[in-house]
Amino acid sequence: MTSPAEVPGTGGADDGLAVRTAGLTKRFRSGQVAVDGVDLRVPRGAVYGFLGPNGSGKTTTIRMLLGLARPTGGRAWLLGAAMPDEATRVLPRVGALVEGPAFHPYLSGRANLARLDAGDATADPRTARRRAEAALDRVGLGAAAAKPYRQYSLGMKQRLGLAAALLQPRDLLVLDEPTNGLDPQGTREVRHLVRELADAGTTVLVSSHLLAEIEQVCTHVGIMSRGHLLLQGERAALTERGAARLVVTTRATQVTAAVEVLAGVGLTEVAPPDGIPHPARVDGPVRITAALGPTPPEKVSAALVHAGIDLLGLEVVRPNLEQLFVELTGEGFDVAR
Repeated sequence: MTSPAEVPGTGGADDGLAVRTAGLTKRFRSGQVAVDGVDLRVPRGAVYGFLGPNGSGKTTTIRMLLGLARPTGGRAWLLGAAMPDEATRVLPRVGALVEGPAFHPYLSGRANLARLDAGDATADPRTARRRAEAALDRVGLGAAAAKPYRQYSLGMKQRLGLAAALLQPRDLLVLDEPTNGLDPQGTREVRHLVRELADAGTTVLVSSHLLAEIEQVCTHVGIMSRGHLLLQGERAALTERGAARLVVTTRATQVTAAVEVLAGVGLTEVAPPDGIPHPARVDGPVRITAALGPTPPEKVSAALVHAGIDLLGLEVVRPNLEQLFVELTGEGFDVAR
């Protein structure tokens, strides 16, 4: 089978991928390898959460995708077009917010968008004002459109960067830390906007170190660490593959018997509750956890009931994306800054 790096021409325009890389690598003159052999696969129509701690190589990868930095190895394609060779052809179909927006400080938000739009050879000048107003309203800056950019807060500047990316309809939107500087309400609005764009058919690649935020909106995930792409795929499938734990709720007086049953059906890491030195003297519900492994939950519940254990609750808990990252690396998301 032909590898992605060997595909001639457009790199497989009909492969159903909006973003594709093959062995993408960036080595700086100092010898540091910021991105090491990354093979991204972003399906068309997906919301792809490009996740990892600060310093993991996400922004460098995005800069190479957009032609802002030249790779020292590997290849990349956007919407089937090879980058950076076909940048002029494909980039008008791509909106981007990378490393924070940069605008003229003494111009208003509206005037800044007008200047950007005027520099776009593909933009229709007859609809420029209408499109700028629509973009400003979409990111919640309609009331501040006439305000000088230098008076914008960090969150407002980030919103204006999003508005710039939305001046024209885009087939692909690449957002690098789009919620940087936003308050919780602004973060929710960005999530809603991303969902709205995806529902309209736009592919969205969102880079972030805030897993909990992106997990709520992404359909696909790629997790970076120290320049390496650790894993990628559909979000649901990735979290399903994580080590599931079973949480059993029973009566405190039955903890010892329940633990024996759980071990007897093959569960490991069975953990009775802490702080109950004499369970037989304590009344009320108690939770016991265990690694589920390959044992079906229904087999566990049947065994508990058969043993006369009062089963007050049974839940299968699977790891979220951050827990999955910790499983893979043994590190949290406060590393590699």
